[in-house]
Amino acid sequence: MFPAWLDALSLAALLLGAACALLVSVDAIRHPQHMTVMNVVWPVTALFGTVAVVWAYFRYGRMAAHHAAQARHGTPPNKSETPFPVMVGKGALHCGSGCMLGDVAAEWLAFLVPAVAVWFGWQSLFSEKMVAVWILDFLFAFGLGIVFQYFAIVPMRGLSPGKGLIAALKADTASLVAWQVGMYGFMAFAQFILFGHLLGHRAPVNTAEFWFAMQGAMIAGFLTSYPVNWWLVRSGIKERM
Repeated sequence: MFPAWLDALSLAALLLGAACALLVSVDAIRHPQHMTVMNVVWPVTALFGTVAVVWAYFRYGRMAAHHAAQARHGTPPNKSETPFPVMVGKGALHCGSGCMLGDVAAEWLAFLVPAVAVWFGWQSLFSEKMVAVWILDFLFAFGLGIVFQYFAIVPMRGLSPGKGLIAALKADTASLVAWQVGMYGFMAFAQFILFGHLLGHRAPVNTAEFWFAMQGAMIAGFLTSYPVNWWLVRSGIKERM
């Protein structure tokens, strides 16, 4: 369906992401993060951030390992030695991990069970199946994003479940919306312009090209959510990591 060079490039990018995620996973098992949810965040985001996320993990993420956080009295090294822009980036990745897991689950669900897209407006509200699936993507991503944020905020602030949920909604809603805007924009560009117009057909979910494009979409989501996370962290709505 696609040129051989694009097949090879897509597969190579996905394998690189998988290798980076495996590397980070192994190290996180050996050096667990003080904030438990980050043991999931780092490997998941390495799937699309590849070597950049691996570098960030070993350069700054290791500072938040449980033993490092407990090694000193006072402010732990992940907060005292991590530059503010990196803290913002970690906050954006924290949001993005939930987005990625939600998007992956929603895309495969709609692919394997096409009726799901119909339930969300395909052929009634939307002529494009992709738009209907985006609604499902958002719901899955939003749900997982709030869960990830809840388990980050509640232990750090010692909040009750109700107050923790409200804090998670405040901290993650704007960030998640900004991430999804970037992700949707890039996927629309990839599917309609790069694949649809230039190559003659879009990439189905069961192709390496689709997930290669999704890697780019997640990077775009990181870029669009970064300014929002800067404001959220600076204003104290979102925790510094």
